[in-house]
Amino acid sequence: MSATLVVLAAGLGSRFGGNKQISCVGPQGEFLMEYSVYDAVEAGFDRIVWILKEEMVETVRAKFEPKLKGKAELCFAVQDYTSLPSFYQIPADRVKPFGTVHAVLCAKEYLTSPFATINADDYYGKEAYQILVRLFREIKGKGEAVMVPYILGNTMSENGGVTRGICKIENGLLRRVEETKNICYAPDRSITSDAGALPPDAKVSMNIWGFCPEFVPVMERYFEDFLKGLSPEDVKAECLLPIMVNDLLHAGKLTVRAESSPDRWFGLTYQADREAVTEELARLHREGAYPKGLI
Repeated sequence: MSATLVVLAAGLGSRFGGNKQISCVGPQGEFLMEYSVYDAVEAGFDRIVWILKEEMVETVRAKFEPKLKGKAELCFAVQDYTSLPSFYQIPADRVKPFGTVHAVLCAKEYLTSPFATINADDYYGKEAYQILVRLFREIKGKGEAVMVPYILGNTMSENGGVTRGICKIENGLLRRVEETKNICYAPDRSITSDAGALPPDAKVSMNIWGFCPEFVPVMERYFEDFLKGLSPEDVKAECLLPIMVNDLLHAGKLTVRAESSPDRWFGLTYQADREAVTEELARLHREGAYPKGLI
């Protein structure tokens, strides 16, 4: 079975202070997303699609093409304003991208097999990709999707607040996902957020979603409705995958199978995260989880 990995790598990286997606953090100068691509190809993904800013395309192409030749098809898409519907007038002071739903749609020509989304600046562990490949075999149509949630306590940053989609899961099905901001440790190591205290074993979305190709027109309609609802003053609003999923769940238009990963997440949210990420990757290499010449 063919499977496509969509790597979301066009974010501004404002909290990190630069293009964290192409920051060298591995022992041999690897990007963090190289580990995701390695794990996905090992699990059976045969097409990798990068969503990038224009200025990053050649850097990513040069990094991956020699390593993945003969192993997976490589595709590149740029998230910019040229792909927006013609009816929408972009505010003059708009700087931010339009979010992860729009990012995926920028690559719609490549989404001809079941596809999964991931963040380029997150490390997910090996098991997530194995779960996705298995669940893809059970998707029957545009009204079904899959996800791999994580345990909240395994996804925290020591260096500041993070945003997570808090999930309600019953009998293996996602019932609700609520974007929750400023999740961080309190002085006593309990977990707080803008929504109040959170249990460390809560399940959270880390933007690993899986869809079938027939779902793409549903995403297009959702994004168009999002744009139609924006006022000229909405210069920072983004159309995000977990919010879209939650809205479609609420409307009864989507069913989402959820199977958790026990792996510990780590990622590059803040510049201060870089040292810990570098140390963790070095440890994984020492323990044999990854070869010296990754990919």
